[in-house]
Amino acid sequence: MVPAALATAAGLAAAGALAGVALPGGAVRVRASGVCTAGVGVAGCAAGVAALGGQRWAAGFPDLMPLAGAHLAVDALAGLFMAVAGAVIAAVAVYGIGYATGHGGHGMSSRSGQALLPLFALTLVLVPAAASVTTFLVLWELMAFTSLLLVWAEHRERATVRAAGVWYAVMTHLGLVLLLAGLLLFAAQAGGETFAALRAGAAGVSPTVRGWVFVLTAAAFTSKAGAVPLHAWLPRAHPEAPSPVSALMSAAMVNLGVYGLVRVGFDLLGGGPAWWWLTVLALGGLSAVYGILQAAMASDLKRLLAYSTCENMGLVLIGVGAAGVFAASGDEPLAAAALAAGLLHVVNHGAFKALLFCAAGSVLRATGERNLDLLGGLRARMPVTAALFAVAALGAVALPPGNGFISEWLLLQSLIHGLQVPGVAPAVALPLAVALVSLSAGLAAAVFVKALGVAFFARPRGPGAAGAKESPPLMLAAMGLLALWCAALALVPGLLADALSRAVSASGLSGDGALRGGVLQVRLDNISSLLTPLWVVAALTVALVVATGLSRLYGRRRRRRDARLWDCGGGAPSPRMAYTAMSFAEPLQRVFDDVLAPEQDVNVTPVRESAYLVERVRFQHRVPDRIEHRLYEPVLGALARVGLAARRLAGGSVHLYLGYGFVALVVVLLVLAVGW
Repeated sequence: MVPAALATAAGLAAAGALAGVALPGGAVRVRASGVCTAGVGVAGCAAGVAALGGQRWAAGFPDLMPLAGAHLAVDALAGLFMAVAGAVIAAVAVYGIGYATGHGGHGMSSRSGQALLPLFALTLVLVPAAASVTTFLVLWELMAFTSLLLVWAEHRERATVRAAGVWYAVMTHLGLVLLLAGLLLFAAQAGGETFAALRAGAAGVSPTVRGWVFVLTAAAFTSKAGAVPLHAWLPRAHPEAPSPVSALMSAAMVNLGVYGLVRVGFDLLGGGPAWWWLTVLALGGLSAVYGILQAAMASDLKRLLAYSTCENMGLVLIGVGAAGVFAASGDEPLAAAALAAGLLHVVNHGAFKALLFCAAGSVLRATGERNLDLLGGLRARMPVTAALFAVAALGAVALPPGNGFISEWLLLQSLIHGLQVPGVAPAVALPLAVALVSLSAGLAAAVFVKALGVAFFARPRGPGAAGAKESPPLMLAAMGLLALWCAALALVPGLLADALSRAVSASGLSGDGALRGGVLQVRLDNISSLLTPLWVVAALTVALVVATGLSRLYGRRRRRRDARLWDCGGGAPSPRMAYTAMSFAEPLQRVFDDVLAPEQDVNVTPVRESAYLVERVRFQHRVPDRIEHRLYEPVLGALARVGLAARRLAGGSVHLYLGYGFVALVVVLLVLAVGW
């Protein structure tokens, strides 16, 4: 089943790329490429589900790549990420057909965009199946390269796309350099480059080298996952990419950073000292709180969702870090439970984040706006999109009965039970982790109330929102599938218990007794049973609202006449009187003022004749990314100064250049002599 599904995915990706290049006509090309991309997703999901069901597969292709060849292997851990990526790809590809067809294609209907989309989808499926250093690095780079070109799909329309692409290119290739250094160091010390050789040789690697391997690879993987402070590319690239690409990147690609961390840290290295995982735990907590705070300040809808991805990946990293801390302390069952909570949140996040980005893409397609302050009134104009966005937001805020609540509650349970783990560091870190998870959940509720309320309710505050129309049926159908996925994860999470148990076991954690024997299924079923009454009430409410709407639509009641009501002389409220995104977030900004460091400036211009009369008052207010402002900008400024200074070395003298070459040769020979 697994090899046939992967071969089908590869064939469909090739066919989709060929269709994107060769077929004439925008609509025909979009449909052909979209269908092939959806097929890649279905095939990848089938392979992942088969692996989660217990099938294992491994194969080598010595002639596929020179020198080392290609090696693929699929177990339950790889299957989990393949299944999530495949499900997201299938739904988003169908959505993308409607998004790119006709008006509002936003760059996705071009030949390059339609040719690259199935190839990008294939890399998302194949990266977890890589079973050697060479294969993993090649697929990882192909994933980064195809996604970069897709991010640049609209570079002719907005200058910000080009800047976002440059940031993404630099950050992702710096991550590749770190990953290359870490894995090559590991392979050199372990005596082989296949994952099987790395597992066998990991015990003979010195603790110092193991530590360097983990630090280098963890930095690369957490950067791909959008963890703070290596997140600078994410809030730029995700908003500027076409919405189907944003959904794939945020709901599927960032997950592979978590996959790489679990695969290398637990499976290949066999775990490690507690400081490894306390570092991951700290990065996760920082990402969760800082990401959701930045989302609360954002006025750009897609930027808000991108920062929400930082928050959710931070929650997953908290689960992974806690699992490592518990395993280092000898409590393998608790480690397995924490890792299962993190992996379950990967599944839940893939569902609701794909739906959120698709709904945001529908808003952008209908209005041409991402600025929340220029939206509003979309509930009446795009009722289905508004309802689907609300379903996804319910999962994102981690409140019952949303699907995100289950994984976050399971994560909190594992952290609270971990308070009994001995040691000073866990005694300090775990209560802080509990507090950070709770704080991020509370802030997430405020963020998505803002997003839903400002974008979809009140009155339209811009011409795009005033003239918005509902999305095409194909887009709504794809979003409906994602909404059903969210509902299924919330109603019957116990169906994933065995799959999560196998995935945790495949990660290398041997003490998964907390998950076997149906223990995890009992826990998930208990949570689900508590949520069932809420789902019943929600279903009855929806049914009542629909019935009321239909009765008003088709009934014979007389239509109420519009009449001007008494307004106390103040006049009817205008859109300028409605809450904006920034005004909604101002209380949170005041509370976290020291963390966010907002910047504001008041510029008063007096009239020329008198300093006492004011001609114009200009007020500017923004909340920059403080980490970027304090960390990245000084580094970039220093590099720019070094580059300007280095121009003096290029004087145009051939003799000078020969001298540079001679000095470099002498340095290399000295290094080789000392190393020998």
